[in-house]
Amino acid sequence: MDYIYKTEEYEAFIETEKTRIKNGIIDQYIAIRKAKGLSQEKIANLTGIARTNIVRIEAKRNMPSIDILTKLANAVDMELEVRLVEKKEDKE
Repeated sequence: MDYIYKTEEYEAFIETEKTRIKNGIIDQYIAIRKAKGLSQEKIANLTGIARTNIVRIEAKRNMPSIDILTKLANAVDMELEVRLVEKKEDKE
């Protein structure tokens, strides 16, 4: 269910944004995992997350928490960074 944050100048669909951000992180994690030759089983062993849950996360059927994303990042020897950036203006 999407909910909206709205002001006079700005409107955001929070759930849509959250999903977009997490999907981007998951895509990066998968690319790094594969580039490093790490199996899902190895990631499961490194993180303590069940392999079946790793599969669901990578298939984007489960949306992981920041805690889980941090564990996945650590397993591929990376850090999870969340930051604020300037909004891109709509170009039509």
